[in-house]
Amino acid sequence: MMLNVWKQIVSGIAWGGLITFIALTILVINDIESSVATIWLSMGGSIFLGIYFAIAAFIFTVEEWSPLKKTMIHFMLSLTVYFIVAFTLGWVPVSVAAIFVSTIIFIFFYILFWIGFNLYFRKVTASLNETLQQKKE
Repeated sequence: MMLNVWKQIVSGIAWGGLITFIALTILVINDIESSVATIWLSMGGSIFLGIYFAIAAFIFTVEEWSPLKKTMIHFMLSLTVYFIVAFTLGWVPVSVAAIFVSTIIFIFFYILFWIGFNLYFRKVTASLNETLQQKKE
């Protein structure tokens, strides 16, 4: 179990680093200057969110909960953690319009990732079932 948690944490750090690299690339392409402190804080926030999402994936392993309950709990926790980080680091200004737009963007990407993971795990399930069928024969 601890090995799985550690693997998830390392994966989260990698995703956070990738997101930071993408953000920095956008800054460089658009010739936008930023202080080292701002970049450092944003990278820390990205890595923190990466670790959070990696560990929060364990919510989906709770056998007693329905898929809907797992998704809703994960979504609400994720939105809360995202906004805490986003407000703290100044990624999202505290205004109704900014919060609304940020929520819509978050929901869009959440749905995109949810569909991607859902399709992936359906494919894995089909592959496992096919392997089991072949072993029966």
